[in-house]
Amino acid sequence: MPEQELDTKEIIMKLKDSVAILALGLIAAIAVIVLYIVPPIQSIKQLNESYTAQTAVLEEKQRELQDLQAQVKKQDDMSGVEKEVFVSADSGLDSEGVIAAEFSEILELIRANTIKTRSIDYTYDPSDDKFVQGAKDKFNVAKLNMEMIATYKNFENFLKELYKHEHFLDISKVEVEPYEKDKSILLINFELKLYAKK
Repeated sequence: MPEQELDTKEIIMKLKDSVAILALGLIAAIAVIVLYIVPPIQSIKQLNESYTAQTAVLEEKQRELQDLQAQVKKQDDMSGVEKEVFVSADSGLDSEGVIAAEFSEILELIRANTIKTRSIDYTYDPSDDKFVQGAKDKFNVAKLNMEMIATYKNFENFLKELYKHEHFLDISKVEVEPYEKDKSILLINFELKLYAKK
């Protein structure tokens, strides 16, 4: 019996030693996991957060780049459109006198393109014009409402020459309808604003 008791004590001791070794091995494994696996996981987490932040910055920069490219394209599209405002050689004239020289250029374009004018109404320094509202002391404005008769080709040529006109002007309204008795002739309501520096 004492031998058997000794064997049982020995087995229990060996079992305790095995459990202790197993516990130490488990603690060592946990320590290895904490020391060698957790830092890379934290590093991966930090890299992911950094990537997310950098992606957001990149998207913002791409939007800014697209906006800048759109502005450059718009400026390229507008190249050649910037024109000087008409300046009269005579000083001290009223709005009608200052605009008269520029208006005579427009009348010459109308005549050169064999367009007939039925009527022309003038409004000097109209209150709804942005130049008059913002800088009345610097600019004279004449709004011309014209009723004209022309062929398609002649009116097209007139518009092309207006576009090429050396001074700044604003085509505010164009209403065109064919003449009932001859569809090759147009009846035109045309509103044009002429600008001149005071």
